[in-house]
Amino acid sequence: METRNHHHVYVVLLSSDVLYEAKFRKCNPDHDPAKPCVYVGMTGLNPDDRFDKHKAGIRSNRFVKRYGQRLLPELYECYNPMPYEAAREMEVELAIALREAGYGVWQA
Repeated sequence: METRNHHHVYVVLLSSDVLYEAKFRKCNPDHDPAKPCVYVGMTGLNPDDRFDKHKAGIRSNRFVKRYGQRLLPELYECYNPMPYEAAREMEVELAIALREAGYGVWQA
């Protein structure tokens, strides 16, 4: 059986207002104020469709629903699409890399 490469990682730009959330700040003690706050996720859907579902409250992350502004395809398009297991791993790796680069990161 052929593996379908239809999973995606995606990155959502969050409003800087997310920094008022103590839980977000606690997870990002080394956030560089010059870098944006983002949410990193993975999905079997098109990232645009998944973002719309977040904003509509469908299986949504609360930070994306409340503070999500738009997708940042320049940070993830080069990885997609991929198999499920690769997407699971890439979600974690991408979140770690962005956090190390100074981004404020939430990853579910």
